[in-house]
Amino acid sequence: MDVTVEVIGEGTEEHSLDADATYDDLIRAAGYHPQEASALVDGSPVPGDRVVDADEVQVLRLIKGGATDGA
Repeated sequence: MDVTVEVIGEGTEEHSLDADATYDDLIRAAGYHPQEASALVDGSPVPGDRVVDADEVQVLRLIKGGATDGA
């Protein structure tokens, strides 16, 4: 199965997945750990253990680095 993945704020790429791949597998294929990103289908989050059933998925990074004030 081919899936178009948009990592919000970072771009879009295509991924080929096995027919039984889950959304957690898709997040890993996009280069993230499931604890640091969520998959969205039609703007709504989907469970990571659900089998991918969409051709287009958004990945929202939940954890990003930030600047520190040096204190």
